[in-house]
Amino acid sequence: MKSMIKYLFPLMFLLVIFSSCQHDPPLAVDGRGELTIFAIGDTALADTIPQFMNMSNAKVILASEYGMIIKYTDANGVLNLSGLPASTYSITVRMPHPLNPNILLVGNLRDLAISEGMIVDTIFAEQIANTGLCINEIYAGGPVNNIYFFYDQFVEIYNYSDSVKYLDGMMVMRVSGNSEGKGPGADEGDDNDIDGVTYVFKFPGKPGEMNYPILPKTFKVLASTGVNHKNTVSTSIDLSTADWEFYNQFSFSDFDNPNVPNLINMRSDRTVDFLINLVGDVIVISSGVDSVWEDGIDISTVIDGIQYKGSHTARKTLDVRIDKSYTLSPPRYSGKSMRRREPGVDTNDGLLDWENTPAPTPGYH
Repeated sequence: MKSMIKYLFPLMFLLVIFSSCQHDPPLAVDGRGELTIFAIGDTALADTIPQFMNMSNAKVILASEYGMIIKYTDANGVLNLSGLPASTYSITVRMPHPLNPNILLVGNLRDLAISEGMIVDTIFAEQIANTGLCINEIYAGGPVNNIYFFYDQFVEIYNYSDSVKYLDGMMVMRVSGNSEGKGPGADEGDDNDIDGVTYVFKFPGKPGEMNYPILPKTFKVLASTGVNHKNTVSTSIDLSTADWEFYNQFSFSDFDNPNVPNLINMRSDRTVDFLINLVGDVIVISSGVDSVWEDGIDISTVIDGIQYKGSHTARKTLDVRIDKSYTLSPPRYSGKSMRRREPGVDTNDGLLDWENTPAPTPGYH
């Protein structure tokens, strides 16, 4: 009997261990989410009574932890999806205005939880400017290093249209002033401009001239300094072939690569290079029609802008007419970058449009 008990105890112990390692089966099978979206846009071209229309053949972008799904609505502005994995989705709908090609109809839903069963919702689209150009990537935080090197910064512009655009006279700005008021990029005096321009550099020429083209579906890399930064920090990037570089003609020490054309400084009181904050700043590009930065830049001339910040709790200051939210920046000296999820997809909502990438991608996506 003692011999039998001797062998029963180890057997019982193993059974307990084995049973404790088993997981309860899921209560619901994943991949059974269903979604129906009705997309409606306001097409009124003046401050009149809204004129709503069904957004037929509109592009629908669904972003979740599983990646991105791109679909199109039917002739009635409806999209039906099934077999969706359980997740929280951000959804954007966009299409050109049927009467004005310079306007996009854009609407979105954020943080829509989908699991098992049917979800039905409606997206109402608003009008935003369709300039054909946007900021596509901002690399600000520096490469992986322990010497506080971050001079390989760049801003990338993308032409998402089907026609040639021109950069003549356009301005690129860092907007980090006005902190004592509503904040950088806010309309301080409620006079339809943004305030707090700290640095402003411009492309050669005047707005409307056609000497500096950017072809459809192509990128232009604007380097803080157009050199091969790998020669200084091996984990950095080579910007010696950048399309443009910021050059401060009022600085005695700013390096000028003769093989890279220059954006020049418009503020003689700023004698340092165009450098942006590693984790929090506002970057804006404008047509250059309003070049008097001292009293603010007219919002009607702004082409695109984005505020990035290190946490959700930091103050959001950029005017909502330029972007409704912001994007989160990666940690400093991480070698990571900030980039649009899809080139040219601008819904005026940075949290939906932008993401962090493991490495910068100057000139491509």
